[in-house]
Amino acid sequence: MAGPLTAYDWKTALKDAGLAAAIAFLLFFHLIGLRTVEQGAKLTIVPDWQGLILAVGLVFVARLLLGFMAHKWRARPKAPAARRHPRLYDGILLGLVALALLLPATPLSSRYVLDVLTLIFTYMVLAYGLNLVVGLTGLLDLGFVAFYAIGAYSFSLVALQTGMSFWQTLPFSIGVAAVMAFALGLVVLRLRGDYLAIVTLGFAEILRIVLLNWVTLTGGPNGITGIPRPTFFGITPDSPATRILYLYYLSILFAAAVAALTWRLRSLPLGRAFEAVREDELAASSMGINLTQTRLLAYMLAACCGALAGAFFAARQGFISPESFTFTESALVLAIVVLGGIGHPLGIMLAALFLVGLPEVFRELQSYRMIGFGAGMVLIMIGRPRGLFASRPPAVMLGRKENS
Repeated sequence: MAGPLTAYDWKTALKDAGLAAAIAFLLFFHLIGLRTVEQGAKLTIVPDWQGLILAVGLVFVARLLLGFMAHKWRARPKAPAARRHPRLYDGILLGLVALALLLPATPLSSRYVLDVLTLIFTYMVLAYGLNLVVGLTGLLDLGFVAFYAIGAYSFSLVALQTGMSFWQTLPFSIGVAAVMAFALGLVVLRLRGDYLAIVTLGFAEILRIVLLNWVTLTGGPNGITGIPRPTFFGITPDSPATRILYLYYLSILFAAAVAALTWRLRSLPLGRAFEAVREDELAASSMGINLTQTRLLAYMLAACCGALAGAFFAARQGFISPESFTFTESALVLAIVVLGGIGHPLGIMLAALFLVGLPEVFRELQSYRMIGFGAGMVLIMIGRPRGLFASRPPAVMLGRKENS
């Protein structure tokens, strides 16, 4: 039973809104309040008090509304939780995939939209791969971008040196990432928590520095150009429109395949072993689960997903450089996994649409688009502090059927 409803404390709400407005003033003063104007050969700073006051006022009002809505939400009597079946999420995922497949035939389709969606699907592959380590196994990996880079560079070098096609080179790049993950995992997966995160971050930075300085092999800061495009049964799409459409559908194929793998893995013994290690290592070990082997398998599977995304990224761009594989990429992929709800496939898909697509939507606003991006993340953290999908559907439904 819900407790008695308490009156809304307007005094506290006004104090919180005033504090939020003060913080907004400090943040927006140099972003909105001061504008640089070119006058002849000189640059002068012109204050924009009207824009600053408007932005701070919007923050004040928004904080008041959020406090009032949160009070109403907490005071509302709680309804009993409904029992959800995993097939519901399967249906939603299939519906989104069908919508993506039919999008090019709709008036909403354009080259820009297809390019942005292709990028989003590439990040989905990365996020689903990292979810195997962070979401299912409970290992914090801050250097996942390393396998992204390994897949891109191994694919590019082999394809240029041997002349093999995209589909012939792809298994090799995935295999290289798996071997690297095996060698690294034997050493670093003995660590836990923050120590593991620091070591994986260090590995990614070491790899980036090696790629930056090994000029004879990787081209150094100049990168690698002339990377062959993906082919379709030996045929390379010639026209730009056909190539963009082919890459779009190829990204959907890869994202759907990795999503299906990670989703179905939870109902298999290996996936249950991953979750058992995440929940309680001592209990998992007492039940006969080999902790080292289980972590290593999760790490290798995640590395394969990262290499797949890296090879596709290199083939799509036709050019790669070490600047494409910085820590920012690892942070963005980890943010997708966390904001979507750790371990939830549908949440990861929606978080990738939000975190990768939102900056593109506000691209025309130039510097202000990152303000919209940050505001969106703050709203998610306020409304859903545990992610878009805080709870995952059970991998196995236990119960008995009632006689009708």
